[in-house]
Amino acid sequence: MPILQAKQITKYFHEPETVQVLKEVDISVEQGEFLSIVGKSGCGKSTLLYILSTMDTDYGGELNIKGQKLNGWSQNQLARFRNENLGFVFQFHFLLPEFTALRNVMMPALKLGKYSYAEIEQRALDKLRMVEMDGFAHKMASKLSGGQQQRVAIARALINDPTIIMGDEPTGNLDKVNSQRVFEIFQELARQNHQTIITVTHDQDFAAGSDRVIVMSDGQIVQE
Repeated sequence: MPILQAKQITKYFHEPETVQVLKEVDISVEQGEFLSIVGKSGCGKSTLLYILSTMDTDYGGELNIKGQKLNGWSQNQLARFRNENLGFVFQFHFLLPEFTALRNVMMPALKLGKYSYAEIEQRALDKLRMVEMDGFAHKMASKLSGGQQQRVAIARALINDPTIIMGDEPTGNLDKVNSQRVFEIFQELARQNHQTIITVTHDQDFAAGSDRVIVMSDGQIVQE
């Protein structure tokens, strides 16, 4: 059974006029798969990712993750499901500059409230070690380079051991060396941890290295 399955996903934007952004999109992703979604700007790929991530609930069609149909769930139920099962890495890392790298990574786990403070701290250090940032754990986020901040953001996405990690242009602001490092981390997560990676990217090299590439155009999947 696929870890994520979306059927006949349809989405309209109504401002300033009504436009159909997604046209009956079907997508199925297996556990441990590293998937890249590509296409020109405005083709609907980020919109699709936000629906798959449960952050956008205003759409037609059906979304199933981990065998659960998520349509009709309340915002609170979805927020808890996201925090337990999904990790997010964006183009902009959204770290809180006034906190250390360690504290930033701990935040989603503190919010989930599943572990003690000491356990969360240890888990955060382990995740920082995975992305080779444990040496910067006590450094303020604002004092880190862009590449370092993105690696801390990945560690934060991993803190609750999500089944699926979703990336929206995760290498969009990085140079070639840091982009390659982020790619390697994602590849390792899929291969060794069997975590599922779904990324939207303009980075052709990044997409080419993933297990599967979906090409979108004008709100539809045109090629797999």
